[in-house]
Amino acid sequence: MITSKVIRVSKLGAPDVMHLHQETLLPPKAGEVQLRQTAIGFNYIDVYQRSGVYPLELPTGIGHEAAGVVELLGPGVHDFQIGDRVVYINAGIGAYASHRNVSADKLIKLPDEISDEVAAAIFFKAMTAQYLVKKTYPVKSGDTVLIHAAAGGVGQLLAAWTKSIGAKVIGTVGSDAKTDAAKRAGCDIVINYSQSDWVKQVYEATEGRKANVVYDSVAKDTFMGSLDCAAPFGMVVLYGAASGPAPAIAPELLNKKGCLFLTRPSVFPHNATPELLRSNAQDVITAIQAGHISISVGARYPLSRASEAHEFAQARKLTGAMLLIP
Repeated sequence: MITSKVIRVSKLGAPDVMHLHQETLLPPKAGEVQLRQTAIGFNYIDVYQRSGVYPLELPTGIGHEAAGVVELLGPGVHDFQIGDRVVYINAGIGAYASHRNVSADKLIKLPDEISDEVAAAIFFKAMTAQYLVKKTYPVKSGDTVLIHAAAGGVGQLLAAWTKSIGAKVIGTVGSDAKTDAAKRAGCDIVINYSQSDWVKQVYEATEGRKANVVYDSVAKDTFMGSLDCAAPFGMVVLYGAASGPAPAIAPELLNKKGCLFLTRPSVFPHNATPELLRSNAQDVITAIQAGHISISVGARYPLSRASEAHEFAQARKLTGAMLLIP
């Protein structure tokens, strides 16, 4: 048995509710492997869960994504070997840890050319981008897409991936300081959604045609404008709530705005079985290897400073991805 450093949450609230503990880790059970985690990915769902927007049963760990090395095999595990490098995005909450036992069905083997840090920084976000681009609205060459928070982790991947398909990519950002990051990611046009006329700017950028699909992870501050930016019979995809929950609307409004489609998907149902997970993950690996998507790490924090990392993210200062290092 070994000792693992683990972040625990005993009450929901501000970042300082997260505390580092030393815990004894038992050997892996049947079907599990024991990982020495080398890099932990931060995702904004961590903030939602820690703060109580998406309440968790307490006490709890936190975090969904990490990369690491297999150090022990539980009984019945045959698909992995000690020393394999792996990543996961949905092995049960509790990724903020130095060591962890994880079901082998939840693991994705990493090829040599994808580093642990890149894997931990990109996979949750890339698997989100994968279902948004390939399944929720299958983007086609010639489509116009509008991506809110285009300088963020998922936003940059969406911009790059849709651009590689041949779409016209319009991105929005919350401040002028994030414009360059969105352009580097692949946006043809970048608009600051904190400006009161941002919807008009989108209309002008599309020459009045608007967007075939709007990807909205900001919600409260952008959602009503998103409905105005979608072309007739277009789709508005609400997949996050960085500024707070989107306002409730009557279904009839979708008709008045142009017979729009509105959906609220999430990554976990799209990867609910080992077969789906591995298939979607291969799509991501292929996109990385082809150079269609990549990621920049905007910040690294020791695991012991997880609360500072959350404060930094909530201040909306983060550009790109953030890692916690055990």
